[in-house]
Amino acid sequence: MPTPSDDLRWMAAAARLAARARPLSRPNPAVGALLVKNGHVIARGWTQPGGRPHAEAHALGEAGSAASGATLYVTLEPCAHRSERGPACADITSEAGLERVVIGQHDPDPRTAGDGVERLRQAGIKVDLLDDDASRGSLAGYLMTKREGRPFVTLKLAMSLDGCIARADGESQWITGEAARAHVHARRARQDAILVGGGTWRSDKPRLDVRLPGLAERSPKRVLLSRGVAPDGVTVFNDPAQISRLEGVQYLYVEGGAGAAASFLAADLVDRIEIYRAPIVIGEGLHAISDIGLGSLPEAHGRWRMTDRRQLGSDEFAAYQRIREEND
Repeated sequence: MPTPSDDLRWMAAAARLAARARPLSRPNPAVGALLVKNGHVIARGWTQPGGRPHAEAHALGEAGSAASGATLYVTLEPCAHRSERGPACADITSEAGLERVVIGQHDPDPRTAGDGVERLRQAGIKVDLLDDDASRGSLAGYLMTKREGRPFVTLKLAMSLDGCIARADGESQWITGEAARAHVHARRARQDAILVGGGTWRSDKPRLDVRLPGLAERSPKRVLLSRGVAPDGVTVFNDPAQISRLEGVQYLYVEGGAGAAASFLAADLVDRIEIYRAPIVIGEGLHAISDIGLGSLPEAHGRWRMTDRRQLGSDEFAAYQRIREEND
């Protein structure tokens, strides 16, 4: 019998598979699935481009009759609603002869919300709902849109050792090296939309695309935080709270400048901060973030935890997750 630690290990593997689906699975969530039998993976799946087939259907289709008696690890509760695009995954899974289904996250979509689990149990399948960190992290954008009505927001900052994003005269290309810039483009390729402030748009004229071989088609939607007129092909908002109007966007990447970064932080709409720090000192320059209205130093503590850190050439990358009450 699999132990709880085995379940977490297999679910973490399913969550890593789910990463392959971003962002091509939109408007559906990026889900990962593994079929395990006698301690071995017999099939795997992730949500396919355009949202179909779903991860479970993908894995079960690969396994065929070998799925009988296996355990399915899936990061999100199998959908229970029928669609013109395909049958409900709860029905497909119920008919596969599985011994057990382990689910990483409950689906907050009211069309499924518990019905997927109940349908499996009515079919005589043992179901365990883990609510584990790996699945939650892999579904962060989907869960945020369903529970809070807005995208999951990542704020990206590229700065010097002394916290500057440019010289005082505005010169900013390039603070970080090639490895860090390539990493940024890889991160862009996983987002649904990318946002900059009006000042950055006017001074830098950024392309906001993905410039990595084979990934150009994954360039995200472009969004501008400004009170000006929308340029062609760009969505304009004048308040960070308006990101809830972005249709089909689960992941929003905010690249600055200092005013846009401060606006999102002041509104407590940043869920993750990614910092690229170059080993240079600028001195008198433009700071990465302007005033966020912090009332006292104690208010700044206990809000962020480091989740990733690595070296990218001569630059250092670090990621911090917002600590929110529901995740404590």
